[in-house]
Amino acid sequence: MSESRNVSTINPFDMALEQLDEAAKLVNLDKGLHQVLAHPKRVLVVSIPIKMDNGEIQVFTGFRSQHNDARGPYKGGIRYHPQVTIDEVKALSMWMTWKCAIADIPYGGGKGGIICDPKRMSEGELERMTRRYAYGIADIIGPRTDIPAPDVYTGGKEMAWIMDTYSALKGNYGQPEIITGKPLQIGGSLGRAEATGRGLSFTVREAANRLKVNMHTATVAVQGFGNAGQYAAQLLEEQGAKVIAVSDSRGGVYNKNGIQVGALRKHKETKGSVIGFAESKSIGDSDVLETDCTILIPAALENQITRKNASKISAKIVAEAANGPTTTEADDILYKNKILVIPDVLANGGGVTVSYFEWLQNLRREYWSENQVNDKLDKNITRAFSDVYSTHEKYQVNMRKASTLLAVNRVVEAIKIRGLWP
Repeated sequence: MSESRNVSTINPFDMALEQLDEAAKLVNLDKGLHQVLAHPKRVLVVSIPIKMDNGEIQVFTGFRSQHNDARGPYKGGIRYHPQVTIDEVKALSMWMTWKCAIADIPYGGGKGGIICDPKRMSEGELERMTRRYAYGIADIIGPRTDIPAPDVYTGGKEMAWIMDTYSALKGNYGQPEIITGKPLQIGGSLGRAEATGRGLSFTVREAANRLKVNMHTATVAVQGFGNAGQYAAQLLEEQGAKVIAVSDSRGGVYNKNGIQVGALRKHKETKGSVIGFAESKSIGDSDVLETDCTILIPAALENQITRKNASKISAKIVAEAANGPTTTEADDILYKNKILVIPDVLANGGGVTVSYFEWLQNLRREYWSENQVNDKLDKNITRAFSDVYSTHEKYQVNMRKASTLLAVNRVVEAIKIRGLWP
C-alpha cells in the first residue's frame, strides 16, 4: 500500500485485503482459499432505535462482522465511535483472525461497532443503546459461537450490560462466558487490565535476547501513556531498562538519566498529563519517536511512524502497543535499517490472550490467581514470538509480513482439514 494516499481516505478493508494478497503470494496460496479468507463469513447490520432522555426516538446503526471460525469461535471487540464503518469492522475482524492465529489460541476473528458519539450520551442512553444492540446481535453471538469484548470507548460497564441482556434472553441465568473484559465481580479475570502491556514487555524481552541487547543498559521511549503505555513502561523498568522519554496527547517529557514510571503515573493522575513532570524537560509528542533510545514503544495513534520520520528512528526495537502506528513504507525503511519491529498483532496480543483465559475460567466456573494468569501469558506470548521470529528468518521478510504469513498458514491448514460442506 502506498503511503502517498491520504491516510484519512484509506479504506481499512482494502488495506487488510492488500496484506492478505501479499501473504498469499509468498505462500502460493490456492486462489479459492484466498477468496475464502478475503470474505467475512457473515456481516450483520442492525438498526438500534432507542428513546433518548428528551423523549425523542433516535435510530443508531450497529455492526457485527464474523470473519472466519475455522480455528474456533469468533472473538473481537465492540467499539462506539462516530466514524465506525462497515468496512472498518470487516477489516478489524480479519485482523483479529490473524491475531488469534498468531497467539495460537482457538478463536477466529470478529468485530463489532455502533455509529454513535458516546461522549455526548448519558449513561441511561448508553445502556439502552447497548442492550438494544445486544438484543439485535443475540442470535449470532454465544459462548461457543462469538465472544465479544471491549474496544474503543467501551469497557467493563458495557460488557456487563451485554452479558445481562444475553443471559435474560437465553435462559434467564447468568452466562459470564458470553463476553470478556467484564468487571471482576461478575466473572472478569485478574491480570486483564495489565495484559496488553505485560504481553508487550514479554515480546521486548524475547527480541532483546535475539538481538543480544542488555536490558540493564537499555533505554526506552514511550509515545502514549494510556493503559498499554503505562504498563509496558513499568514492566520494562522492572526488567532493568531505563525509561527516558514519555508523551501523551498534550506533549512529552525527557530525562536522559531516567524517569521513574510510578512517579510519572501519579503525576499524570493528579495533573491530567505527563507535562510538567519534575526533573525532566519538555519535548514534543513526535520528538519521542526520534529520541535516541534502544526500545521505542508507539502506544498512541495509528500512522505515527511514516516515510517522513522512519529514517530518523534510532531504536533497535520498535514494539507496537498501538494498532497500526507504522505505515507500510515506514516498515520497509525500518527493515532496511535493521530495526526490529514487533508488529501490533504480536506485540499487543496479550489482551486477547487473557480474554481467552477469562473465557476458560467462565466456562469452568473457576478462577485463577494473578500469578497463574501471568505465567500462562508469558508462556503463550513467548511461544508466539518465537514462531513469528522463525517465520521472519525463514522467508527473509519483516516481522509484520512474517506474522501475517504464519497466521494465514494456520487458518488455511484448519480450513483444509475441516473441508467445505455442504
